[in-house]
Amino acid sequence: METLEGFMSAYGEGLARIDGTLSIYRKEIPGRVAVVTGGGSGHEPGWLEYIGDGFADAIVQGDVFAAPSPNRIVEAAKAVHRGKGILFVYANYAGDKLNFDLAADDLADEGIEVRSVRSCDDAAGAPLERRTDRRGIAGGFFTSKIAGAAVAAGYDLAAAAAVAERASRHTRSIAVASAGGTVPGSDVPTFILPEGKMEIGLGMHGEQGVRRGDMMSADDTVTHMLNLVLQDAAELQPKDVCILVNGLGATTRGELFIVYRKTAQLLAAAGLNVHHTIVGEVTTSQEMHGFSISIFALDDELKRLYDAPCRASFFSR
Repeated sequence: METLEGFMSAYGEGLARIDGTLSIYRKEIPGRVAVVTGGGSGHEPGWLEYIGDGFADAIVQGDVFAAPSPNRIVEAAKAVHRGKGILFVYANYAGDKLNFDLAADDLADEGIEVRSVRSCDDAAGAPLERRTDRRGIAGGFFTSKIAGAAVAAGYDLAAAAAVAERASRHTRSIAVASAGGTVPGSDVPTFILPEGKMEIGLGMHGEQGVRRGDMMSADDTVTHMLNLVLQDAAELQPKDVCILVNGLGATTRGELFIVYRKTAQLLAAAGLNVHHTIVGEVTTSQEMHGFSISIFALDDELKRLYDAPCRASFFSR
C-alpha cells in the first residue's frame, strides 16, 4: 500500500485510487473501449505503472506475487467502463487466469462485454505447439502497449482484442538468473541456486527453466538465450523487430548494456532490423539478479500502433 501511495504522490496527476485496494484508474477517459491490466505486485514498474495515455485505463494488483481478487478486478473495470466494453490484458499465470475469468463472468452478468488477452511470451515455458500454456514475462509490455494504442485509435472491442492477441503471438522472451529475490517479510529467497550456477528460462517467480549450469560469460549467455528465442520465432519470419533487454531488479544498467551489445551483434548477423530498443527495467521480480531478452516481431499494423504516442511514468513514445 505504501508503494502505491508513493507512486500516486509522484505520478498521480489524472489518476484516482479505489479505496482499500491496490487499484488505480484514469479519471478522464473518452467514451471508448477501456483497457484493464494487472497481476501480482512486486514486478514494478509492471503492473503498477502500466497506466496512462496509450496504455491501460486501470490497473489492479494483488499482494506480492499474488493475483488480484475477482471483486477487485470488477471494481477497477466498472471505474473505467464507458459503455464500449472492457479489454483485460494480463500475464498467463493460473491465479490471474482464474480471477480475471471470474471477474469477466461477473461483468457479463451485468451486461458489460469483456474480452481477455494473455501474454504468453516465455519461450521456455512450453513447446511452441502449446504456446497458450506459456508464462507471461517481460514481453507482456508489448501486448500492453499495442492494446492501449489500439483503443486510443478508436478500435472497437473485437478489433482491439484481435490486434493485442496478435502482439502476444508475435512476442518471444527468455530470462536468466543467478539469484532469487525475496518477498517482503520473508528471510528466504524465492529460489536458491548453488554458488557459481545460473538458470536459463526460469519464470518471474523462480519457476524452473530449461537449463541450469555453470555461470557463463555475458556473451556466451546471450548467445545461448538468443539462439533459443530466434529458433522459436522463426515461424514469424521476423524482419523488423523491437528489442527489450529487461533487468529483473538487481542487475545494473551497465550490465544490461553489456547484454544488449552482444544482442545487437547477433541480431545484425541474423539479418534483423531493430526498429526500437528498450534497455532497462520494465518487469522486475523484487531484487532477482538476472535479465530477460524479448523480441517483438512487427508487421505494418503493429509497427504503426507501437509508434503511436503514449505516456506512462516509465515509458513514452
